[in-house]
Amino acid sequence: MDIMLHIGAHRCATGYFQGFLAHHAARLRQDGLAIWGPEQTRNGLFHGIQPGPAPVTGRDLATRARGRLRLRIATETASGAQRLLISDTELMGGAHDLLQQRQLYAGIGVRLARFDAAFDGQVRDVMLNLRSPDRFWTSLLTQMVANGHPLPSAAVLGQIAAHPRSWRDVITDIACAMPNARIRVMPYETYGDRPEVQLSLLADLRLARMPRSDRLNRSDGLPTLRHRLAPDVARDLPRGEGRWSPFSDIQSAALRERYADDLMWLQGGADGLAELMRDPDKHAVGLNPPPYDLTRGTSDDDQNRRLAGSG
Repeated sequence: MDIMLHIGAHRCATGYFQGFLAHHAARLRQDGLAIWGPEQTRNGLFHGIQPGPAPVTGRDLATRARGRLRLRIATETASGAQRLLISDTELMGGAHDLLQQRQLYAGIGVRLARFDAAFDGQVRDVMLNLRSPDRFWTSLLTQMVANGHPLPSAAVLGQIAAHPRSWRDVITDIACAMPNARIRVMPYETYGDRPEVQLSLLADLRLARMPRSDRLNRSDGLPTLRHRLAPDVARDLPRGEGRWSPFSDIQSAALRERYADDLMWLQGGADGLAELMRDPDKHAVGLNPPPYDLTRGTSDDDQNRRLAGSG
């Protein structure tokens, strides 16, 4: 059976994608595609695979987990499924791990190498959603604060912004952990609200968008965030409306620049490690592109007109 992993990342509309899969689960099964979401994966199915301390019982937990997965996959095959799509951000690690490490998925290589072994190398595709780090960390911190965590200190924000690890490093670790799998990258900015396009690119199945367009787990705006927090915490938030922006302008600019470098690397082929999925709704201009103005900034004529009228 071909196995596809949708691993996230966090705060990249993964819950919306999982809701889309659950909404169309019956139709997808008719097409031979079985779906395992968090409801199936977080009930002990992966126990023994994830790194970390385990009780001393004299049993080989990894071997037991591999056998458990084989039985579940055999059941899916017997029911008529030819492919399996597993969607769970916890495959990459937990949100708490991100905040403790203050960098992007430091342990993802070890985690996915264990999953690759547990699935006997049957993983064919890995789907990764990524997002500009300034918005990724802001969304993650907003969710954690809304759930009762303290506001991040200036030192924590500085460590996150200054850490050199980028999405390129995450992708490289995934490629090393799962050398036989194709890594397909779908940026949140392009695909976040288009789960039907993501599924089409990953599994070559075209389904209509869900009737509802509500996002799951959307970040709270400042007014809602203040209302949810204790008064002594809410008073440290900035005033005004809109979204909370914990990073300084300089820090945000540095994070965005790192993301631009990552996207340029992906567009250049990512050293053969991953594929940046092209938006099927955008068409190439062909051999004779239209005569757009490709210069940066404004023309000299525009500048001269403004200067002439400024006195």
